[in-house]
Amino acid sequence: MRLFWELSKLSFARQLNYRAATLAGLVTNLFFGLLRAAVLEALYGSREEVVGISLQAAITYTGVTQALIAFTMIFGWYEVMDSVYSGEVASDLLKPMNYFTFWLARDVGRAVATFLLRGLTIMAAYALIFPIIVPQGAEQWLALVVALILALLVSFAWRFLVNLAAFWTPNALGIGRFAFILSWFLSGFLMPLRFFPDWFQAICSLTPFPQVVNTVVEVYLGLLTGADLLRALGVQLLWAIGLILASQLVLRAGVRRLVILGG
Repeated sequence: MRLFWELSKLSFARQLNYRAATLAGLVTNLFFGLLRAAVLEALYGSREEVVGISLQAAITYTGVTQALIAFTMIFGWYEVMDSVYSGEVASDLLKPMNYFTFWLARDVGRAVATFLLRGLTIMAAYALIFPIIVPQGAEQWLALVVALILALLVSFAWRFLVNLAAFWTPNALGIGRFAFILSWFLSGFLMPLRFFPDWFQAICSLTPFPQVVNTVVEVYLGLLTGADLLRALGVQLLWAIGLILASQLVLRAGVRRLVILGG
């Protein structure tokens, strides 16, 4: 566990050094967030709410989802893939730590840094521009923290699983791009899933992707309470466990193939 946190701290510190990239990402995320908010304002028109979501909640939704971009790396992440193609995977597998855990530790440090530098800054900027919704009470804040942690676990396990395709193909970039576009589209990032038809929501519920964005947003907005809240967090937990187990199984097969091929 100590090694895990040491790796996380190193990753956190490394992220702090990317000041120019962080600033560019922050400005870009905020710009597109404001653009999305303007689109929703136009779509709402004179209506006070749509499917139980007020205009204030919809605008807040754009802020929260933009704040989650860097935290969850929802648009793509290829570091494990790059390590396989560069040959670094050989030395990484020799480290005194499970390969999955090694990358998880690094991702936790990265995620915390980007959350503090970009996520919170975006929400602060939104609060200055719009009358956004803020979670009320210790219970909702605690639920939000749990939802964020589980969202990161689901996101990382999925990204790691996609990257493992590099063990079987000389160029898995296309597979990765398709997988990340699919996860982005079905996550509830584009629009709140409640805006979509029931059949589309049903399809999304069969995937882990809403657990990365939609669940976090609904917890933040207070749309999930009581038994519904506990059920949503439980589903997040189950997906996290399932994807982590799947990643371990696929990783074993990938390492076995690498050894057989003499890698």
